[in-house]
Amino acid sequence: MGKRIRIVVTGGPGGGKSTAAELFRRELGERVIVVPESATMLFAGGFPRHPTLLAQESAQRAIFHVQRNLEDVQAAQYPDRLLLCDRGTVDGAAYWPEGLAPGYFEAMGTSLETELARYDGVIFFQTAAAGGHSIEGGNPTRVESNAQATRLDEALQAIWRQHPRFAFIPNHRSFMAKLTQGIGALTEMASTLGFPL
Repeated sequence: MGKRIRIVVTGGPGGGKSTAAELFRRELGERVIVVPESATMLFAGGFPRHPTLLAQESAQRAIFHVQRNLEDVQAAQYPDRLLLCDRGTVDGAAYWPEGLAPGYFEAMGTSLETELARYDGVIFFQTAAAGGHSIEGGNPTRVESNAQATRLDEALQAIWRQHPRFAFIPNHRSFMAKLTQGIGALTEMASTLGFPL
């Protein structure tokens, strides 16, 4: 393979993206490496989580830099594999206290265009909350209500849809059907990028 391929799996809380990323890796084997979600790693490891402006900004700065460095380490260690990123550096813009303002990217010393260009494709798993389903369970570090999950999902979609290679996986009452659609989108995207799975 000539060009390293990096695809992000993202979406609102409770969309099933982390489960999907791991199942994709199991299904597709060693050609895929999953870059874990940095926010979950940090919060599960005890990073403080407070509603103050300073705490929210500090958390998003930490998440951004850990995510970027995790991706770079995995890319260097596995240059011949497809990197499947559980969230990407763009996600923090939806969680930034000032919303979608460019302040997030300025604070990180980058731009939306630069961060979108890090990824060759985006697979977006819509939150189950959009269909009125509970998002409880799964990730013990998740603290969002269904209403918050829906708002975050919409904000994340608004940002990530600006990527030229964006696949939307809508909420579905059958998670298996959602996974099947997701793996179809991934294999088609990888093939288009010259990395047949």
